[in-house]
Amino acid sequence: MKMTKRRTLATLALAALTAMGAFGSAHAADEPLRIGMIATYSGPYADYGRQFDAGVALYLKEHGGKIAGRTVEIIKKDTAGPAPDAAKRIAQELVVRDKVSILTGLDFSPNAYAVGAIATQAKIPTLVMNAASSAITTSSPYVARLSFTVQQVTDPMARWMAKQGVKEAYTVVADYASGVDAETAFKKAFTAEGGKVVGEVRTPMNNPDFSAYVQRIKDAKPQAVFFFFPSGVMPPAFLKVWKERGMEEAGIKLFATGEATDDSYLDATGDVALGLVTSHHYSYAHPSPKNQKFVKDFVAQFGTSLRPSYFAVTAYDAMAAIDLALAKTKGDVSGDKFMEALKGLSFESPRGPIEIDPVTRDIVQTVYIRKTEKVDGKLVNVEFDKFDKVKDPAKEAAK
Repeated sequence: MKMTKRRTLATLALAALTAMGAFGSAHAADEPLRIGMIATYSGPYADYGRQFDAGVALYLKEHGGKIAGRTVEIIKKDTAGPAPDAAKRIAQELVVRDKVSILTGLDFSPNAYAVGAIATQAKIPTLVMNAASSAITTSSPYVARLSFTVQQVTDPMARWMAKQGVKEAYTVVADYASGVDAETAFKKAFTAEGGKVVGEVRTPMNNPDFSAYVQRIKDAKPQAVFFFFPSGVMPPAFLKVWKERGMEEAGIKLFATGEATDDSYLDATGDVALGLVTSHHYSYAHPSPKNQKFVKDFVAQFGTSLRPSYFAVTAYDAMAAIDLALAKTKGDVSGDKFMEALKGLSFESPRGPIEIDPVTRDIVQTVYIRKTEKVDGKLVNVEFDKFDKVKDPAKEAAK
């Protein structure tokens, strides 16, 4: 009896989600466009949600609060960090109860993977604003990514390091999906350029003590170290220990992806970040006219206490992508038509030119090599080299 009841409830939930797939095309033009935002608004990574909100708000302000001629209602839900079970439940509630037409946000990869099942069942467009594990867009045909993949920004760094004469490197990554992606991409690209990975470390996500890891690296005496941690509390802690242990004086060079010097955390990270060379897809200091306007408008709306990061830029771009896609579908938000409209979509972002790959539904963009410097008394990531039109190497390898 209990088993039958559970099956009945599951069937009803699935039927409700499937019915929602046809709901988007039935919206009246004068009804608000409801967008569900699944993000982190509390805990140590609460800045992620705050940056998402700022990017969305800036785009909507510039466009009179409307997308495709409709007012927009953003329904925000907090996962409080990586919590796939909560993310899946929240996504289902947003579709069935709140009747959203689009899902977005998704800062952590485990959450994005979990939401993929709901996107498929409901046939609801889902735009990833940050989660960077390569396989996310393969989790559902209704998922597209406007942010980046960890492999996409790691591969260029490995190749750039090899071209600068680095022959041996040690890797240090956080022990979760994106960290493993970074480790994999670095090793593949670095060895392809003739380099050798002489050591690998995966650290826990929660309150790691980096002292023992850094000492192990110092004892191994590699020529260089590449590291990847998610934006927030881990990179500053690692950089502090690195400096305290005199690693630079020991002659060991340090490189990372841009999460290590995320613009929104850079002031708090402080001078331990000075001189660090990183690879990423956006810098607050990107010199394009589009970004200069974006930063100026951002400061005008939110003040100087909140510096825009790549989270805010992707949120801004996600709204632009929704606007452009709905222009192509003439306002139809049904899953299949909307996703078809996204494929091959290209436009100028504050980060530079971006495109949605028509085959993988993943982002194609410029990856910049940057160095953390002080400019006018502020720590910023100064771009000095770049790789154009970079696709996710994991998907390129799978072709």
